[in-house]
Order: sequence, then structure tokens, then C-alpha cells
Amino acid sequence: MRPPLGAPFAELITSQTKLSVGTASVDKFLGAVRRHLGMDVAFVSEFREIDRIFHHVNARAESPIHAGDAIPMDEGYCRHVVEGRLPELMPDTGLFPVAVALPATSAIPIGAHLSVPIRLADGSCYGTFCCFSFAPDRSLCQRDLDMMHVFADMLAAQIDFDVERSKSRTERVKRIESVLAGGHPSIVYQPISDLSTNRIAGFECLSRFHVEPARPPDQWFAEAGEIGLGSELEIVAIREALRALERLPPPLYLTINCSPNTIASGALLGVLSPFDVSRVVVEITEHDFVDNYVQLLNQLAVLRALGLRVAIDDVGAGYSSMRHILQIQPDFIKLDISLTKGIDTDSTRRALAAALIAFAAETGATIVAEGVETEAELSTLKRLGIAKAQGYYLSRPVAFADALAKIETFVPPATPLQEVAEITAPTDDAILSKQAR
Repeated sequence: MRPPLGAPFAELITSQTKLSVGTASVDKFLGAVRRHLGMDVAFVSEFREIDRIFHHVNARAESPIHAGDAIPMDEGYCRHVVEGRLPELMPDTGLFPVAVALPATSAIPIGAHLSVPIRLADGSCYGTFCCFSFAPDRSLCQRDLDMMHVFADMLAAQIDFDVERSKSRTERVKRIESVLAGGHPSIVYQPISDLSTNRIAGFECLSRFHVEPARPPDQWFAEAGEIGLGSELEIVAIREALRALERLPPPLYLTINCSPNTIASGALLGVLSPFDVSRVVVEITEHDFVDNYVQLLNQLAVLRALGLRVAIDDVGAGYSSMRHILQIQPDFIKLDISLTKGIDTDSTRRALAAALIAFAAETGATIVAEGVETEAELSTLKRLGIAKAQGYYLSRPVAFADALAKIETFVPPATPLQEVAEITAPTDDAILSKQAR
């Protein structure tokens, strides 16, 4: 009769059902099973084409096998058990001629052996979960084998989860690499208007992905970041955007979006070096987490010495804005659409905007209002003293040839109420423009 599982062992079972198996958890779990059964060695092996590899091994003392070892499939017990030539439960291997004939039985030696297949959801056999002792143990019974099956099923569930996660990551890597190799993203340019002159001061460069799956640009950049290709995709977009700079008449400028990590890595400096950096503004979104402000500020100092200007984007959309502003001391503070939308009818929004305008005046920054969609919003922003604005009421993002055509003729259009309603719908390109890099 085996001893009761006990609290520590029960906790391990609970952790497995939550699919929280990592290397340390599996090793701990193997040790608990081995000790409970009174065995000398427990392991998890994976079947490969011509061999099997031991991923996890737990032993009472010195083990004849170690994690990372691989042996031919025909050696050992596991293949014989899976293919039915040996039983899963052998309290005394000396009673089974096939086992006696295997060199490992006497070489290790193996006196008692339990082995159960780890079967995945698709029916395939991943490998085996095994325990053995150097001496026979005739107290082993079906109940012990049943417990081995339970844990093998738990391991199979985790392996299935890991396989799907790995498959998903592989698919995402291929998708992003295809985008990088295929000349994406393309760039559109949204005018930034100087409200004192109603002339265009510059353009924000926004990415567009005309590939499947169809989704907002921010999701493409987020996926690239999750698989470690975020900086690569940002750099490709920035290079594509800056190609327009030499055709853009001075003193008009371009604003580009770049994450703090890409800036801190030094990659942006190499991209900007061929250009007149004084005509470039780099936007850091309020949402971007900064791992290391010191490294970021050091890189920004180098770029600013070349003439680069810095904007904090999406201010008012969350709680990180003020820390970015205080640490980075930007040249531009860009009010998020959530703050400008309906500002003509909302005194709270007006009060917050006025406070930011006063702050900007004290620090020498310029306020840019994003997401302007109605004449009333624009008029209110002018009365508040906002210096620059962009949004669908002023102009949608356009191809660069169309952007050039707008420079000399730009006047804020009168927008019918129906068109205003359309452009503020949550599913249209306004959301894409807001989310684009």
C-alpha cells in the first residue's frame, strides 16, 4: 500500500491542472512521483525519428541517464512498452523474457519498471513517462500505474499547449518576415496644420499594411514586438517614411513613430544619419513602456545634438504621459483624440487642455491636437491657444504625391454633418490613423 499523497504532492497536482508546467515544475513533479513510488529514477523522454531524448530526469542518487542524453529507439524499454511487447507495469523485470534480453536490464540494472505513453491530442505518441528501481519491487500495483497515467495525461496537455504556442509563434514569425521581405508597410502622410496661418507645418508618417490578415497597424507592430522583431519592423517603416524628406520643401518636417526600446538601442541613429535630422520629429507614444530612461535619454541627447525634435504622443490617453513628459522634456506634446474629441461641449476636456497648454508654455513645448474631426472642435482649440492640429476635419492621411499637392492650397474644408458622423465611426480609418505607427 502506497502512503497518502500528502499536501505537497496534492499542490503539485493542482499546479499541473493549471498547465503551469515549466522545467522546474516538471523536475519537482518527477521527484514527488519517484519518492511516492519508492523508485530510483524517474524521467520523461521524447521519441524522435531514430532516437529518444531525455528531457527531464530525477534520481535518488547517481543516475545512469541525464537530461539531454539521447539513445537509439531500439535500446531500452520504452518502445517495447508502447508497441505492446512489454507491459506498462513490471514489478520484477526478471519475469519478462523480452526485458531480460535487453542489455540495460543487467547493465543499469533495472529491477522494477513502470512506463506509460504520453499521447497528444492528435493521437500521436510524444514519448513516455517512466520510473524504475534497481531492485524488483513486488508491491507495485495497478493503482500506481493508474497514477502514472494521470500524470502522463497532465504532461500531454501541457505539451499540446506548448506545441500550439510554438506553432503560433512560428506562424507569426513567418508572417512578420513576409511583411519585411515584401516591402511593407506603405506610408501615408497626414498634414499637421499651423492654426495661426492655416498652412501645413509638417506631416505625420503613418503605416499601412495591405496584406492579410486585415487589421489595424498597431496590431502588426504589437505582434512584431511579441516575437522580437518589433525594432526591425519599426526601422523598415521609418526608412520608407523618410524617403519623402528630400522631396519635402523646407522648413516642413516629418514626424515618425518609434518605440523607446528602438531609440535606446541606437538603431534610430543609423537610420537618421543620411537625413537632415532637424526636419524630423520622433514621436514616443504615451503607451510605450520605458525599460531604461537613462539609456533612452542618452540616445535622445545624441540625436537632439543633431537637431532632432521629440514629441510625446497620445497625451491624455493614460497615466504614463506626465512621466514621459517630465523625463524626456519633449519639444511637442500631442493631445490624444480622447481629449480633443467633443472638447467644444465638454468643460472637463477644455480644463485639462488648458492646463497642458499652460504647462507647455512654461517648458517651451508646442501643443499639437490630434483627432480634430469637426469645425467646432477646431474653433475651440484655437480659442484655447493650441498651436498646431491634425485630424480628419483638416485632412485624411494621403499618399505623398497628394501630400505635396496640399502644401500650397491647404485650407480647412467645410465638412457636412453626415461626413463627420462617418469619419467618427469606430470602425473606419480614423481608428487606423490613431493606432498607426
